Amino acid sequence: MSGKRYAVLGGGGSFGIHTALYLLENAEPEKVLGIGRNPLRSEPFSLGIDRKPRFEYHARHVTYELDLLLELLDREKPQVIINYAAQGEGAVSWKHSWRFFETNSMALARLAEELAKRDWLEHFMQIGTSEMYGSVDHAVTEDAPIQPTSPYAASKVAFDMYLLSIGRFSEFPMTIVRPCNCYCPGQLLHRVIPKAIWAGLTGHKLPLHGGGRAEKSYMHARDLARAIHLLAKKGPTGRVFNAGPEKPTSIREVVERCAGALGMQLNELAEVAEDRLGQDSRYWLDSTRLHEETGWKPEIDWDTGLAEMVEWGKKYLDDIRDYPTDYVLRA
Repeated sequence: MSGKRYAVLGGGGSFGIHTALYLLENAEPEKVLGIGRNPLRSEPFSLGIDRKPRFEYHARHVTYELDLLLELLDREKPQVIINYAAQGEGAVSWKHSWRFFETNSMALARLAEELAKRDWLEHFMQIGTSEMYGSVDHAVTEDAPIQPTSPYAASKVAFDMYLLSIGRFSEFPMTIVRPCNCYCPGQLLHRVIPKAIWAGLTGHKLPLHGGGRAEKSYMHARDLARAIHLLAKKGPTGRVFNAGPEKPTSIREVVERCAGALGMQLNELAEVAEDRLGQDSRYWLDSTRLHEETGWKPEIDWDTGLAEMVEWGKKYLDDIRDYPTDYVLRA
């Protein structure tokens, strides 16, 4: 895969940035394009990626600037496109839910239909979500029933189903990766782990929804980037691959671990709050297929990952101290 051009859509978000950084360091690319709806955020969230050689960032909106996005892609001709672009955050998708379908289903279907006409495209990699399996009591494989429990998850399902159909019947070169929840330095502060680190460093209390009983699977975004790179080297398969750790972790334990990384007790960092609407009780993925096909397993343990988060928080504390910690829905 050396010498290829990669485009990371949703490339202004933290996971897109970590994927681009991983490709720059490990894939020997000719070029990596980051493409997002906004200009890059400040360094605490962009991690200085714009200073990296062989990287370019462009602001193009997949929903409202598809023509400009396609002009850019036709000029650059990336053989591998990795798509993170999505309207995210399932918890807020109950209001203005059509916006999630507008981006996650309609806009991406329009993009894929255009990309199917381009002979320079070798591989389209869609980053899906574990939320489409709903709450489960065991590790689910890629063949498990699809049971979305939020409009966000349903909108992601729709595009996955579309991709699988054009992959099968039109030979569109695609792979779907469904990761668990991820965390990383540079992640926006409405997510539980960066918000916990921010709270501990600034003297705020983190609200622990429902006492933190819900269990979710977590891994570092660099582990996800490695899975993507391994599947990119393998080439398009027309299949779905789950990516996550062997066991889920309760939100309470996640916050306890954040407190420990900060040198604090749980009650110093967090306070119990009401549960959120549509909160699933457990996300849990079986990643056997990915391991058997590529040898992948998560490598970054909690202690290592959270130490990175604390280091990031301390490094950029003056920048993030007054940064918004609530999710803001935009087109």
